[in-house]
Amino acid sequence: MSGTQLALGVRLRDDARWANFHGGRNATAAGMVRNACGDPAHPLVVLCGDEDTGKSHLLQAACHEYEQRGQSAVCFSLAELEPLGPDALSGVEVMDLVALDDVHRVLGKPAWEEALFHLYNRARDLGHQVMLTLNDTPVRQSFVLPDLRSRFQEGLLVQLGTYRDDDRITILRLRAEQRGLVLSDEVAGFILRRSSRRLGALLAILDQLDENSLQAQRRLTIPFIKSVMGW
Repeated sequence: MSGTQLALGVRLRDDARWANFHGGRNATAAGMVRNACGDPAHPLVVLCGDEDTGKSHLLQAACHEYEQRGQSAVCFSLAELEPLGPDALSGVEVMDLVALDDVHRVLGKPAWEEALFHLYNRARDLGHQVMLTLNDTPVRQSFVLPDLRSRFQEGLLVQLGTYRDDDRITILRLRAEQRGLVLSDEVAGFILRRSSRRLGALLAILDQLDENSLQAQRRLTIPFIKSVMGW
């Protein structure tokens, strides 16, 4: 694998680990992904769900798992690879785990589908694993290559559901607790009412509050949040 490809690999977030995935309704799905890590019975794992379901977190957690075992792993975002063309996937099968995020972006494009098909076959022949994310199940995707559709449908399918508000509040509180912050249900509900409900946006707000709380108490209050966020 070339240095250019390594540079394009997603830099793994240190907090994107199993222990930090407070899945709510997706806890069972997370367990399926973790159990499949390195399992030769599952050369392909397909994670399906909307944008805000934690798919990328689970991909990165799987990469961390491999690295902790002393094995190689790489995670690519198709949003970054797409402008470079399908040749960007050449040779990546040498990694023990190849994780591909947002693969639906290139489905329906013959050259990309051909590259994905051959990448998977080469990785499987080497005894390596491919994990990928889609915004919907393979049966609902538009393929031009029937063989690729067949491969995707044979993979271990892990379906993630959209978080409910109580899931988001639980995740916010647990992530705050890990940072040594005290976040009550009342304050978490206030944040949810005033911000985007996307989990990524909520956690970004928590990052901002964490930085500012170093100069204040570690208990997050509504007046403090109003002052930091300008609400």
